[in-house]
Amino acid sequence: MAQGPDEDLALVNAARAGEEDAFKALFEKYRDRAVALAYRYTHNREDALDVVQDAFLKVFRSLSGFKGQSRFVHWLFRIVVNRAIDVCRSREASHPTYDEAREGEGIAAPDLRPDANPLRSAARNELQEAYQNAIGELSPEHRAVISLHVSQGMRYIEIAETLDIPVGTVMSRLHYARKHLQEILKKFLDADRA
Repeated sequence: MAQGPDEDLALVNAARAGEEDAFKALFEKYRDRAVALAYRYTHNREDALDVVQDAFLKVFRSLSGFKGQSRFVHWLFRIVVNRAIDVCRSREASHPTYDEAREGEGIAAPDLRPDANPLRSAARNELQEAYQNAIGELSPEHRAVISLHVSQGMRYIEIAETLDIPVGTVMSRLHYARKHLQEILKKFLDADRA
């Protein structure tokens, strides 16, 4: 079977035809990435898992409406982002600590290898926590573009397709998100040097 978008489309068509293993294959292929994406919004493992469960349920129920005009993964991530935003709006999501992010199953957290210098390792941990907190301060719209670009490795056009917004809007939101993150992290680094 072909890899990538063609494989996904073949799996979607098979799932439409009632092949349960095809939908299971799509679920297994994108589950971890979807959980990591949802977690960036909710900052809560259980909420992220609920978001992904709801999103895949919606995908399953809506397979007949998927026309294949965009890639399956973009369609799925659009549903995940929209559901995560709904969860964030419906209740105050708490920001994760660094330890919570590391403990989450399927959550993309950096691999901080042990450092021979404990001070450098502690500083790296503090910077990572400051970064996670800074991401949490972004609006859901800005968090969406930065998360899709950084954690999912999507290009501007892919983000635009996923979020159903113009590429110019993606560029503008990424610019704002990066600027905001730089300001917050600069304050952190300046305070650290003082």
